[in-house]
Amino acid sequence: MAASIKDVAKEAKVSIATVSRVLNNIDVVNDDTKQRVKDAIEKLGYRPNIVARSLKTQRTRTVGIIVPDISNQFYPEIVRGAEDVANIYDYNVMLCNTDLDKEKEIEYLRIMKEKMVDGIIYMSSSLDEDVFKLLEELNLPAVLIENTDPSGKIESVSIDNEAAAYDGVAYLLKKGNKKIAYIGSDKDGKNLGASRYKGYERALKEKKIKLSEDRVAFTGSKAKDGFDAINRILEAAEVDAVFCTGDEIAMGVINALRERGVKVPEQVDVMGFDNIYFSSIFNPKLTTVAQPMYDMGSVGMRMLIKKISTSEPEEKSYVLAHQIIERNSCK
Repeated sequence: MAASIKDVAKEAKVSIATVSRVLNNIDVVNDDTKQRVKDAIEKLGYRPNIVARSLKTQRTRTVGIIVPDISNQFYPEIVRGAEDVANIYDYNVMLCNTDLDKEKEIEYLRIMKEKMVDGIIYMSSSLDEDVFKLLEELNLPAVLIENTDPSGKIESVSIDNEAAAYDGVAYLLKKGNKKIAYIGSDKDGKNLGASRYKGYERALKEKKIKLSEDRVAFTGSKAKDGFDAINRILEAAEVDAVFCTGDEIAMGVINALRERGVKVPEQVDVMGFDNIYFSSIFNPKLTTVAQPMYDMGSVGMRMLIKKISTSEPEEKSYVLAHQIIERNSCK
């Protein structure tokens, strides 16, 4: 259990009022006493709840949204869906961008607790046990979007990532491709990257095509990551198609192939994932596995508000439908 202001006062052998004066920088406490209070705060790991000083038992009607990379076009559309629903129910939104940094995620969760948000929409391309433990410790209503909680304790909204990747690779196989490269995030752990890689493996296995590690690259989600990854793959293996777990990755792949004089889709098919806006205006327009981004945000926010209001949403998890959007990057 987190330390309280009463615990700090007891540790420092002062009154609660004295601790409050130190926290608020009221200059009526002598230096020795002030130092004892500060030492007690550090020892106990006490974090003052600023909002609670004026809103002891009231809700703030504010929800936090944590995104891993706001520059990735996938996330703003989710946020838009969540914010539209929040506005309908008269909730404000506090948005935090973590830059794919786990320490930032943890710090933002603590800050949101201090600000007394009523609940959190949490998005991350990977899941870490430390984050789950902290969510439980902070006792904040939360809904995951994009990923799911393996334990089933935290509500979630996602697609079936394994099935989506399987369908994408199966689509490339139906086109007659057999040397299909895979470019995506790490296959280890319990995150969505691992699920998508399983879908890739399953699709190849069903067609009795041996998986070649030379055609697999685990990388980031930017166009440059895709550009570099396909260049590495082509140094070691031939490919006739590339399955990418993000549209930006696919765009980087196409640019790299273009520099090598390889035509898309005449010589190599390239498939993306997400269906961000630029996938429809890039040249060639991307064939991609579409996620219902806006709906993921709006459904997630409705679940969170229901959980805040009644402590229990109607469903523990929603798995929304994915769709293959056929455009010009595949034959």
